[in-house]
Amino acid sequence: MANFFSSDFKLGILGGGQLGKMMLYDTRKYDIQTHVLDPSPDAPCKIACDHFQQGSLLDYETVYNFGKKVDTLTFEIETVNTKALAKLEREGKKVYPSSKTLEIIQNKGAQKLFYEKNNIPTAKFRRFSNKAHLTEGITDNKVKLPFVWKSTQGGYDGKGVSIIKSGADVAKLPDVECIAEEMIDFKNELAVIVVRSISGEIKTYPVVEMEFHPEANQVEYVICPARIDNNVASKAVKVAEKVSKAFEHVGILAVEMFQTKNDKILVNEVAPRPHNSGHYSIEASYTNQFEQHLRAILDLPLGATESKVGGIMVNLVGAEGHTGDVVYKNIEKIMKMKGVTPHIYGKKQTRPFRKMGHVTIIHEDIDEARKIAEKVKNTIEVISK
Repeated sequence: MANFFSSDFKLGILGGGQLGKMMLYDTRKYDIQTHVLDPSPDAPCKIACDHFQQGSLLDYETVYNFGKKVDTLTFEIETVNTKALAKLEREGKKVYPSSKTLEIIQNKGAQKLFYEKNNIPTAKFRRFSNKAHLTEGITDNKVKLPFVWKSTQGGYDGKGVSIIKSGADVAKLPDVECIAEEMIDFKNELAVIVVRSISGEIKTYPVVEMEFHPEANQVEYVICPARIDNNVASKAVKVAEKVSKAFEHVGILAVEMFQTKNDKILVNEVAPRPHNSGHYSIEASYTNQFEQHLRAILDLPLGATESKVGGIMVNLVGAEGHTGDVVYKNIEKIMKMKGVTPHIYGKKQTRPFRKMGHVTIIHEDIDEARKIAEKVKNTIEVISK
């Protein structure tokens, strides 16, 4: 086995945001040397990596030359140049997850077609090349209102997703390739994090339940374990494992799903990296998702995925009406609460609904944890000076 610890081995991370920053806690723990590429000079990763390079993640030459300097390459954001990654792979560089996996996931239309081809349950959809093509589909009754509109590329955290109820809603949409997805009448939004190593060892984390902000379409609470029937949980894990095997990914794969009114499990979308739905694991699990991602991409034995205790994560997002230098109002009040841990991402500027941090609440009783989470949510405010 290669010596990754206190050695010349170099791990490259594409993207220097909060996910990279949290991954760096564990590279520090194991003394693994890290190089990070990010377009922002103020990227949260900058303070904790060994070598930081400012540059575009979409520029072929920048990504290719960065990749040549390291031994293994991973990423914390999907919007990277896959052609550069593919060339690095052809030259023998280790890239996990692979450029092939990433390319499918980058485009929501390609992702949905992949589920269809691999008999993975998902909501019915149609793919459209532009707005005129979509309008034609509505006129020809190929798409029925209301439906969920998704831009095939570049959407995240509620951006690039809209509920379309009328022609007026269609008029407001950007002119881009998109999918029109059937509206699912669901009971719960669930997620399962699957980790798969280079050797093919697979483990899953417990099913989590996600509660969303009604306006921002962003997760407000992630609850682990999900408050669902054991049969439903078992079904969700089986579907997630099927998705993982189909992608043959290496590293963390977060599989987001709907639990329908009649308890069917439908895959919504996936992320091939550490994910918001796994942040609770830092405090609540035996092995957190960031360490697990490192173990998988370095082909080290995977850690235990069970929870030590129930965990809830609350996202800290910028308050409406506040843009500018950030202030975490009342943070000292939540720090007095038992089992409450804030994580600040290192973004100096806040704006409405921007993810600025998260708070984990751990408790033996998940219903009690949910009450404390509500209290945390109503106490701390992310505002500007």
